Amino acid sequence: MPVDLAELVEPTHSALVLQEVQRGVVGEPSVLPALAEEATAVGVVENCARLAAVARNVGVPVIHCTAETRVDGRGANHNARLFAGIAKAPVALTPGSDAVQPPAEIGVDDRDLVLARCHGVGPMTGTQLDPILRNLGVTTIVGVGVSVNIGLTNLVLDGVNRGFQVVVPRDAVAGVPREYADAMLDNTLSLLATLTTTDEVVGIWEAG
Repeated sequence: MPVDLAELVEPTHSALVLQEVQRGVVGEPSVLPALAEEATAVGVVENCARLAAVARNVGVPVIHCTAETRVDGRGANHNARLFAGIAKAPVALTPGSDAVQPPAEIGVDDRDLVLARCHGVGPMTGTQLDPILRNLGVTTIVGVGVSVNIGLTNLVLDGVNRGFQVVVPRDAVAGVPREYADAMLDNTLSLLATLTTTDEVVGIWEAG
């Protein structure tokens, strides 16, 4: 049966979830410079900004899921190479710092929700994302951000495992290298989520 994208992303039961779309990840300097460079190249911030602006206009909740780490690292993960690499980065994801804020193009509206986590690789772990979505009556997550390698894919898997529909605008996500991200989208995420584009979602929301 063909997927009805307009029904899936209908504003009354959808939410835009931005995974680690924050200055210290997709900006400069970044804890993951290669990922930030790729995100810039494919226009992740610009497309997320378009989606967020239209979402706010039509009443779709905008939820920023950010990552942060205390200066002393207390309570953070140290059990994977990813965390060791981030610990050596030239920027720290310190709570309250510029590095944990969404890029200026996206900003944080008074209606937005910001859910920070201090451990793990995905926003369903260690935040209140799941119950907040349910309390908002959300059944479809429009997931954007980084990375297709780990975090964004974790969001998709956790969302599906919890019974949510997941929609991924593929031009609002990034991973490295690009060929790998494309392969993940085509061969893994396409089996779990509905892949689309920013233009398609924006067009549906703007059409009412």
